[in-house]
Formats: sequence, structure tokens, C-alpha cells
Amino acid sequence: MEIAARIATLRLAEMFVISREASDEVDVVHVEIRHGGISGFGEAAPNGRYDESAESALAYVGAAHERLGDDPFALEEVLRGLPEREYAARAALDAALHDLCGKLVGLPVWRLLGLAREGPPTSWTVWLGDPADMARRAERAAPTFRRLKLKLGAGDGLDVERVRAVRSAVGDARLQVDVNEAWSLDEALDALPRLADLDVEYCEQPLVAGDRGGTELKRRSPIPIYVDEDCHTLADVPACAERAHGINVKLAKSGGIREAVRMVHAARALGLGCMLGCMLESGLGIAAAAQIASLFDHVDLDGNVLLAEDPWPGVELVDGVQVPADSAGLGVAIHA
Repeated sequence: MEIAARIATLRLAEMFVISREASDEVDVVHVEIRHGGISGFGEAAPNGRYDESAESALAYVGAAHERLGDDPFALEEVLRGLPEREYAARAALDAALHDLCGKLVGLPVWRLLGLAREGPPTSWTVWLGDPADMARRAERAAPTFRRLKLKLGAGDGLDVERVRAVRSAVGDARLQVDVNEAWSLDEALDALPRLADLDVEYCEQPLVAGDRGGTELKRRSPIPIYVDEDCHTLADVPACAERAHGINVKLAKSGGIREAVRMVHAARALGLGCMLGCMLESGLGIAAAAQIASLFDHVDLDGNVLLAEDPWPGVELVDGVQVPADSAGLGVAIHA
């Protein structure tokens, strides 16, 4: 097998703001694996929170060439031979191999895995802003997306007001919140009962990853706690069961489709809910995640919809569901 990779810049439709950063563009790495005249593609969406960059992902992919071997179906052997770091780059290689295998046998990846085509409707991310602004943006999105995930954690004491403003604007739309590690235990214990009164479905990562207060917060919270930054790979799932009611699985965090599926099965065995998330990604990255969306309770796959233009069309948004193509592999192709 041969491999090629390049850095690409994705431009967002508008500035994206969370508790620790703001951005209007993001660099990703597009990977191509060729075998027998057929190419499989994958996307790495590295995150600085995990000490990854487009440059480090590109270097990882370049060094992987000698470890690929000649059999694209030897997925376990290939991935086991790669260094256990640079999970976004591993996810790109994993996706490209799945795309390649699907094309070689003429099946979409979701069928290759024996899964249903469609998962739950995706949420739409309402990035962090002042309460009135978030309410306006949520109201615009609500006709298309009946599930809205609100970014919180501004540190100004107005997080509950943000949710209240959005609730007033969107009526009975389903709301979730993501704090991105910005609250203390006391802040969380104060805010969560009030969020419960506003019918918030769950709160994602309220505390800093590893915070010792996680176990107490799980015990006392009136709404489910999902962890994101606390949960990367299969090895993290048992500890997450002690501090949360559910986990947020992202391919770019776990290293790809195969690890993500293992995480879901482990989480189910421990009684945890499962959410499928994403980074800021094109349709190529979203397509890989959409192949396994049917395994999850909650889906947050809006990365491609947040872009000014998606260079990898193929995933179709139907009644709020990110539906993968019925064509071979991941079912996406780069826009000419």
C-alpha cells in the first residue's frame, strides 16, 4: 500500500467560540492510501488540547508508510503496529483503510460493519456568546436542528442565563450543554439544578479532566454528566464510569472507528450512555463517524455544517440526521 497526505485549511462560516479558545479556521490533514489502483481517504482533525497539530499529524502519517504492509484488510495488525500517540492521525489512517476496504468489496462501511445506516439526529452547536446572541443563533438553527448543544463556561456567572435565554427562544427543543472543563465543583453543583429546571438533557465535561470532584458530582447531579476530555480510548472507560453517566466518543480522540466501537461496547457493559462527537471537520471526517452513529444514544456531528464550504460532500443531512451515503466506502469525494 502507498500513502500520501497533505495539510488543508477549513474555513468556518463564522467564528467558533468555546471556553478556552476561538477560531475562524482550522487545519486538518487529508490522508490517501492506495492499493490496486483504488484509493481510500481519511481526515485527521488534531486538537491542541491534546498536544497535537496538523504538522505533528502529518509527520505521524508520513512515518506510518513502512508499517502499512500489503493487506488493507489486516486492520488490527496495521493499527496495532502504529505508535500509540497522535490519535487524530491514527483516526485518519483508520478511516482511509475502512474507506479502501469498502471500495474493494463494493460496500459502504456501515454495511461492512454490520450496522444500521442511520443514527439519532445530530445536535447543532451554539457557540459561546452573550445570552441574547446565543438565543438569536439558537432560534435560527431550531427549525432544522431540534437538538441544540450550548457551549458554556465563560466565567462571568451568566451560564444559566444563557440557557434560560435559549430556552425562551426555542420552546421545547432538546437542549444539552458543554462546559469544556470550565467549572469548579461548587459552580457545577450550583448550576446543574437550575439547568435541570430548564429541561437540559445532560451536561458535558463540567470539570477539568481528572478533577477529584467528579465522583461526587455524578452522585449529586440532577441531570446526567457526560465526559469528553476525560475519555480518549478504551482504557479510559472504566474510570469514566466512576465519575460520569456517559462518555463522548470522538474518532479523532480515540484513534478511529475500530477503537470507537470497542469503547461503545465497554461503556454499555458498565451501564454508561454513549454520545458520538466530532471536532471541526469536513464531510470526510464526519462521514467516518456517521458509519457507526447507530450505536449511540446521542450524536453531535455538525463539524461539516459549521464550515463556509465543505470540500468533501457526501453525507446528507435529512430531518436532522447525518446520513452516510449508500455507496462504497465512506461515500464521499473531494469537491472538484
